[in-house]
Amino acid sequence: MKKKAFILIIAGVSTIAIACVLYFSFQEKEDDVIEYINNTGETQGTTYSITYQQPKEVDLHDKIEKRLHEFDLSLSTYVPQSVISRINQNDPTIQTDADFEYMFKIAKQVSEHTNGAFDITVGPLVKAWGFGFGNSDHSKIPNVKEILPLVGFHKIRIENHKLIKDDPRILIDANALAQGQSSDIIAKLLENNGCKNYMVEIGGEIVCKGKNPKELNWRIGIDKPIDDSTSTINEIQTILSISNCALTTSGNYRKFYYLNGKKYAHEIDPRNGYPVVHNLLSATVIAPTCIQADAYATAFMVIGVDSTLKVCKSIPNMECYLIYTDKEGKNQVIYTEGFKKYLTK
Repeated sequence: MKKKAFILIIAGVSTIAIACVLYFSFQEKEDDVIEYINNTGETQGTTYSITYQQPKEVDLHDKIEKRLHEFDLSLSTYVPQSVISRINQNDPTIQTDADFEYMFKIAKQVSEHTNGAFDITVGPLVKAWGFGFGNSDHSKIPNVKEILPLVGFHKIRIENHKLIKDDPRILIDANALAQGQSSDIIAKLLENNGCKNYMVEIGGEIVCKGKNPKELNWRIGIDKPIDDSTSTINEIQTILSISNCALTTSGNYRKFYYLNGKKYAHEIDPRNGYPVVHNLLSATVIAPTCIQADAYATAFMVIGVDSTLKVCKSIPNMECYLIYTDKEGKNQVIYTEGFKKYLTK
């Protein structure tokens, strides 16, 4: 249930292309100007790009890598010995750690607030539809009726640092909020090291604070939702100007396949077990934390335009920007009133 992100470097401008695109250019350093540092790398099966101004111009790359490695050992399904992987393997000796328990807390809150449209027990469905857990078989429709009894956030709980499942076949999939959580974690690391101006992007999930190297708000682009399973087509819908917040976008236009002439996208409704089919193409969410923005962006892709606007308006300091198709098949845009302040002219 997670989109893929990558970074392009073109003529001194960094572009994060998937659901978000970041633009910034570095100014020539003057004697009294603290230079920005940019660190890039790989984590959680995706890439990261972190730009920051450290008061003493200390490169924090090693600290960033260490913290991301710790996070991988908790919540990355790409790491066989991680906490989440061992829980999915029903290892009786594994205990939950602080990162896992915080993820679990937020996931439960979002599940309750969206009536189960967001659910980290969606793992068996994700696997059955060929979107994760080592299964990429897109040749047949799974038996959803048999799988649904294994899905439901109320079927898991944490007791004394142990995840308890009602059924051992339940699989935990945190991909819909783990990258957002990791962006928050690295943002906290930067602040603990004196950084007041920074942008953290991990797998397209963004946290930014202060100003960019041009002493302006950070410039983030929202992709046009064009069907492209190769992730090579990147056209910009609009550019945002943001600071001191988190942003993420979910959509069904990157990860999908066709079977018997019908499109099946990776956003799966945990309540009925099927990939989502409605007119919402992408949901961009701005929130105080990236784990919150990440989780709700996924949930919004499940519940559709009208319900998204209703839920979003009920959550303090959250705004959303939705791209959808009208009855004539044309792309349209709608957003919450508070989103206006982020739009550039």
